[in-house]
Amino acid sequence: MKPVFPYPTLFGDVELDVTSVSVDGSELPYSRVSRSERTVALYQTGRRQWERATLNLQATLPVRELADGPWSEVVCLATLSEKATNARSAARLTRCDDDVWRGSVELSRARHSGRATLGLTVAATCQEVPGRLIGSLARDWIVDLKGATPVRRRDIDIVEVDFAQGPPDWLRSFKEAPWVVETAGDAPTLFLNSGAVEGLVDILRGSGGGPAEQTLREMTASQVALDAWTAMFHTAVSDLDVDEDGTPVMPTGWREAVLTAMLPDVLPGRPLTDALFDIEERRAKGFGWAELQTRVQYAAGRRSQVARKLTRAVRSVHRAQGSETW
Repeated sequence: MKPVFPYPTLFGDVELDVTSVSVDGSELPYSRVSRSERTVALYQTGRRQWERATLNLQATLPVRELADGPWSEVVCLATLSEKATNARSAARLTRCDDDVWRGSVELSRARHSGRATLGLTVAATCQEVPGRLIGSLARDWIVDLKGATPVRRRDIDIVEVDFAQGPPDWLRSFKEAPWVVETAGDAPTLFLNSGAVEGLVDILRGSGGGPAEQTLREMTASQVALDAWTAMFHTAVSDLDVDEDGTPVMPTGWREAVLTAMLPDVLPGRPLTDALFDIEERRAKGFGWAELQTRVQYAAGRRSQVARKLTRAVRSVHRAQGSETW
């Protein structure tokens, strides 16, 4: 959802481009940077061991709006962060003569492990209060340390970490859980606990193995997907904005994609706008919300293909029992 601020903010678009990337001082081929995917791929850079990547950036802001608006002391900050390692760094961009903002941000390999998020925030003094957020990117960049091609690939980040050791530290209270889904950020994140069930991560990452291993992989992946879809749906409907007449507004980003996919199964035969209104009314007034959970579970099960994979698993067991009997 788009946040609402009690002070003027930028209406125009804020954009960010990665103009070039160097790894330990050597230029990375620009084919590893995709503007359409907003992704940088750092895997197979030509070096097995590297320490630091430098991303050169160029930002464009709505110049006329900035000049005419009630803002002063405008600051443009590029931020690089990763949930898996709790790493975060920022670099201030400099405004140039052609009204674009340029600078660079450095990524230390020692502080990152998988997929870092590159964002841009614009702060300024507004109504005599310094440092107020007045603009940001609508869609952040992804810096993929394990990707050889610059594609986003997935709408949910997957992080492998030992919950008992972290980081992040908040996972330690879930050290006995094989996985948890975190949906509070700009993109949902699935944390796989590498320390809870020995071999779980290897099973999920594998692609071969015997029939028993393949069956286990499919059923586990299906259960993970079921939990993820359920968690994402409840987050998507938990804090809906409403317009002037109280009608709920469809959220943006991944929340919109989740609701668009699941609402036809949760409330079949209803237009999306009507289904969203029904969902919000049930939550606000309390009637019918508990009964609706069966439909939510059904919709999440369809998305994660539980029935199909369970059928395949049952057939596999029957074949194995038949061969043993024979």
